[in-house]
Amino acid sequence: MPPLQFIRQRPFAVLAVVFVLWLLVPVAAKRFMQVSLFEFGAPAEFAASYARDLQQYWSLRTRSTNELLQTARDLANLNASYEVRIRENETLREQVQRLEDVLHLPSNIEYRTEIARVVRRDFGTWSQRLIIRKGRNNGGPNGGIPVGAPVIFTGGVVGRVTEVYAFSSVVDLVSSPTLRVAAMVEGDSRPFSFQGGPNPPFTQARGSVEFVPLDIYVSPATPKRIVTAGLGGVFPPGLVLGYIQELELDTNGLFKSGTVLLDPRLNEIHEVAVLVSLNPEQQ
Repeated sequence: MPPLQFIRQRPFAVLAVVFVLWLLVPVAAKRFMQVSLFEFGAPAEFAASYARDLQQYWSLRTRSTNELLQTARDLANLNASYEVRIRENETLREQVQRLEDVLHLPSNIEYRTEIARVVRRDFGTWSQRLIIRKGRNNGGPNGGIPVGAPVIFTGGVVGRVTEVYAFSSVVDLVSSPTLRVAAMVEGDSRPFSFQGGPNPPFTQARGSVEFVPLDIYVSPATPKRIVTAGLGGVFPPGLVLGYIQELELDTNGLFKSGTVLLDPRLNEIHEVAVLVSLNPEQQ
């Protein structure tokens, strides 16, 4: 082989050797290297996250007195509305408890809420995920974040925890193709399948639904909101997933399938709530 041609092909040969060696490495060693690299890079990402919070704090300090007063009034109105919602929620909980006692029904799964800040977003075409600032060493005496815990925000479902580290966790977003959940149209008890889909950057997140009953009709003018069905033991029932705007018949003609528009705030979310089950077996 001529020397010049050997020099040109040498990088490919080295790459092939590295690839073969990587395939021969045990799975446990690969997992250890992945965790080590993640934990090694976590402090730098956490420092950048805290720096952004500090920058936001000082930017708020520069606001005028009138702006602060207006914000305080808005917060007071918002707190008043939340207090009314809390009282209504407590009344509904008491009614549900009485019905469970009368009908001898099992109680719903209870959760505690862990609020976490978002450290980083990874939005690719085939996967969308968040890195949050809480892990297995957070949560106090009740324990840290478990794998598989549902994650929500004010707009509904954010995703599900898929990886947990010492002080951080990875959340697969509801828009990711790796997340599939049983859903239903709000007000309808018949479940069907929801799954995230490939989402190009700088577009509103979307998902897809399958096995939708034939008598459900939607249009862009009259979309229908879908919520979690509560099947599978991961997501509680009634959490908002998105809106169906179009449906079409499947190839077999027995069900419908379509596209779901997700909350646009998923692309700019800064804080989430992780639902940790209080039932050890469920967790």
